[in-house]
Amino acid sequence: TVCSDSRRHHGTLMAEEAKKLAAYAAVDNHIQNNQVVGVGSGSTIVYAVDRLAERVRQEKLNMVCVPTSFQARQLILQHGLTLSDLDRHPELDVVIDGADEVDAALTLIKGGGGCLTQEKIVAGCAKHFIVIADYRKDSKALGQQWKKGVPVEVIPMAYVPVSRAIARRFGGEAVLRMAVSKAGPVVTDNSNFILDWKFEHAQNWKEVNTAIKMIPGQYR
Repeated sequence: TVCSDSRRHHGTLMAEEAKKLAAYAAVDNHIQNNQVVGVGSGSTIVYAVDRLAERVRQEKLNMVCVPTSFQARQLILQHGLTLSDLDRHPELDVVIDGADEVDAALTLIKGGGGCLTQEKIVAGCAKHFIVIADYRKDSKALGQQWKKGVPVEVIPMAYVPVSRAIARRFGGEAVLRMAVSKAGPVVTDNSNFILDWKFEHAQNWKEVNTAIKMIPGQYR
């Protein structure tokens, strides 16, 4: 048991170091002076913002940051970076974000942290979209590493119809994500719910993405 715990701890440390190295490399390779930067969400982005703030201090960079979530907003403020939004800066130079899984065709699963809608909106306003992913996120096909399904943000009144529509069209099951530290479902920054669609087999992901967007009530 001691050996098993030690190996598990070592593996966790290696994974965290990989996340940190990937985040630092993304910032060092893609961030320059006088940029508007979109800041993604999730655990990997914590390291990216650490490095952003470090470079701003050391190199006196002029930079404006647009958040993709409440978490990202707090990170920007905590590090003393310049906070903005899409109203003031609707065109971004680069967005740095994470992913839950990346397949061989660079198709992503995002939204494990519940911030997918704002992440997609901000990414759509950027000239360049940089995804940080360590070795645990790399898959030949989606679903090999990430077992929690494809997140879909939905308006609360529509979660049952949307869930049924996805299952009818593509199979599998779209399950309402439940909160851990509160009673009831997870509620996003947009006051919506999240369905996690657990698909059964390989999919044409472009077709899936388009079809889900067409379902009334989804917010993805």
